[in-house]
Amino acid sequence: MTKVKICCIADEDEALKAIAHGADALGLVSSMPSGPGQISDELIAQIVRIIPSGVASFLLTCQQHAETVISQQRMSGVDTLQIVDRFPVAGYAILRSQLPGISIVQVIHVAGEISVDDARIIAPYVDALLLDSGNPSLATKQLGGTGRTHDWEISRRICESVATPVYLAGGLNPDNVTEAIRQVRPHGIDVCSGVRTNGQLDPLKLERFMRAVRQLP
Repeated sequence: MTKVKICCIADEDEALKAIAHGADALGLVSSMPSGPGQISDELIAQIVRIIPSGVASFLLTCQQHAETVISQQRMSGVDTLQIVDRFPVAGYAILRSQLPGISIVQVIHVAGEISVDDARIIAPYVDALLLDSGNPSLATKQLGGTGRTHDWEISRRICESVATPVYLAGGLNPDNVTEAIRQVRPHGIDVCSGVRTNGQLDPLKLERFMRAVRQLP
């Protein structure tokens, strides 16, 4: 069954709504150059404390120094680090040694054929990849939450090219998630704006989204 991560959780109420609708993981966004859902480190830690066992807590971080990421994890208490910007390969080993038992997910912003090569290089060092539609090359980096889809054919090739689990993100919503899963066959999917209305988590959209995912074999 495809895993579902609900991202950009804003407060405890949204966390509980997502969990009640069957989310397998929650995404908590720390400070970013741009994009939605950013909350304080203190609020992230507060939300993590109410997440039950069996639901993963993802900290989205744009930090590129292992020591800073380690400090974020220790303050927040999350069980998964989602690194949304480029990260030095040597840094993964530091995270492993200092944070045993904490999962590492590296975001690949799908931008063409080079993304397939990037995924193959990074996959052996992390627990999962997450394919998104940002653009780290802009003057103000876009590192997620764009609401844009990307080329699912490239995402499918990445899934087929690596042994590491792959999450698919980027512009998913109740109307396109079924087709996205059929085309890409990811381990999991990740949604933010696609289940929101005026920036707020929408229970009706969330229910439709979960139903579209769970109806697939």
